[in-house]
Amino acid sequence: MRGYSGTKDDYLKRLRRVEGQVRGIARMVEEDTYCIDVLTQVSAVTKALQAVSLGLLEDHISHCVVEAAAESEEAKDVKVREAADAIARLVRS
Repeated sequence: MRGYSGTKDDYLKRLRRVEGQVRGIARMVEEDTYCIDVLTQVSAVTKALQAVSLGLLEDHISHCVVEAAAESEEAKDVKVREAADAIARLVRS
């Protein structure tokens, strides 16, 4: 069971909303919408994806890392490293 299993439906709902926003942006480009308006929507999609990412990261730490810490020091170290690497990827993006 994944750490986000309890909120999976919420994540799927948010991701479907993001998908719709991206389709809307594509329509805006097709219709030659003013570039600043397109960029505003791109920013909104970016923020929405960041919110999903942060939620998944929180779920990973509160479930997967905590569970691994109860299992063994080595398992904890692996999960903490995964979380740190994920944070680094998020910060770079």
